[in-house]
Amino acid sequence: MRRISLLIPVLLAAGLAVAAPVDLGKSVKLTVSTKAPYGDYLTDVDGRSLYVFLADNRSRESKASNCYGPCTASWPPLNTADDPLAGPRVQTLKVGTMQRRNSHVQVTYNGWPLYYYAGDEKPGDTRGQDKHGFGAEWYLISPEGQIIEAE
Repeated sequence: MRRISLLIPVLLAAGLAVAAPVDLGKSVKLTVSTKAPYGDYLTDVDGRSLYVFLADNRSRESKASNCYGPCTASWPPLNTADDPLAGPRVQTLKVGTMQRRNSHVQVTYNGWPLYYYAGDEKPGDTRGQDKHGFGAEWYLISPEGQIIEAE
């Protein structure tokens, strides 16, 4: 983790956007932000937008991410070391986790694995909304657990 932390200022100074790594030693808390034209959508506690990947399997029996390798450079998974927490307006029963192939635990919402978008440079950015990449669409998700398709 130390090498990554030292590399981020260098990348930022070079003008390259990077998604801040998730500290796997901390709990994750989901919150809700509001922005036109999307309405309410899920974010982390710092206000960073969270996305779902339509290529993922969200069934209760076999939740699975289909974002590995180069995909995770653009769409870092929201991983956690503990049970994720639900902030105000987040439906606790929709918050969950799933095991990734690399043994990390990824946060889910309404069965959807959650991701950041590396192109979002600051809290409140939603540049990953309605993007097509790695074989499917990426969308924000509402507190009701529905995909937000507004552009």
